[in-house]
Amino acid sequence: MSSCTDLVTVTQDTYKGRIPIAHMRDVYRLDAVEKKLGKLPLREHESLRATYERMLELGPERFQVKPSGLPAMAHLYDDLPNFHEVLDDLKRQLALCTDSRDALEITPMLLLGPPGVGKTHFAREISQLLGTGLGFISMSSMTAGWVLSGASSQWKGARPGKVFETLVDGQYANPVMVVDEIDKSGGEHAYDPLGSLYSLLEHDTAGMFIDEFAEVPIDASQVIWVATANELRGIPDPILNRMNVFDIDMPSEEAGRKIAAKLYNSIRSDHDWGQRFDPVLGDDVLNELSHCAPREMRRSLMVAFGNAKLDGRYTVEPSDLPDHSGRKQVMGFTQ
Repeated sequence: MSSCTDLVTVTQDTYKGRIPIAHMRDVYRLDAVEKKLGKLPLREHESLRATYERMLELGPERFQVKPSGLPAMAHLYDDLPNFHEVLDDLKRQLALCTDSRDALEITPMLLLGPPGVGKTHFAREISQLLGTGLGFISMSSMTAGWVLSGASSQWKGARPGKVFETLVDGQYANPVMVVDEIDKSGGEHAYDPLGSLYSLLEHDTAGMFIDEFAEVPIDASQVIWVATANELRGIPDPILNRMNVFDIDMPSEEAGRKIAAKLYNSIRSDHDWGQRFDPVLGDDVLNELSHCAPREMRRSLMVAFGNAKLDGRYTVEPSDLPDHSGRKQVMGFTQ
């Protein structure tokens, strides 16, 4: 149902000096939308009517992008030392399509590891690396089973799912779609919240994905899937069989020191007040932070910056870091 024009354009996004190559691809058919709109009873289903009208107004064409050459990835190997296996696999897949007319094709991946090791951050970095958009679905915060595939328009308060919204409202035919904490989807819903993934993770069937709200075929075959999980338990085998599974460990102590140093420099450069602090973080502080997960490092550094400033210093010391055993008072209001 979809088509790719021969016209080659470029997006305005650049990343590490690369300009992504973009073809235009139809992600739905206008005649299918017009047919559905024409069948709606007057003065009924106003939300569905507005959806169809929006689809007609936006048109079906979206950018289908890929890097113009093998993108620079050294910075990711440096910034994400515990993701080298994933980066190696990604580099191999990118190498296959960079000097050809083939579309970017990335096997769905599952990043498996403890909280805070940088899984979601990695997915965002991949979106930037490829020069495409990003859709985010948090399975742990779901209140219903319709987040991926939408809910029937017959239900009160129904709306399209995240896949539909990302493709229709976004600019890209091949966004990175993050399914965060896929192991938290649970089995409490009468409707399986992961059921639509069985077809979405297969290239052939994803090309005719039908959202249960809009009921118009959408081409989701180019979506790049990145799922994250803390454990395999609760993830159905048919989902696992469709994905490359990578175990993401906590960074080593040496890698943790490098990550902490980069975070310190990043926070300094991102804030005007940061320029007053020492340009290099001391070894004693780096040693303390090296045992934290990357997510916890950033929070700890922000606390440390504030504690140092309150003490009239622009040098962060180990005593400024929060005591994760709860003995040190962190900044903030208490009740």
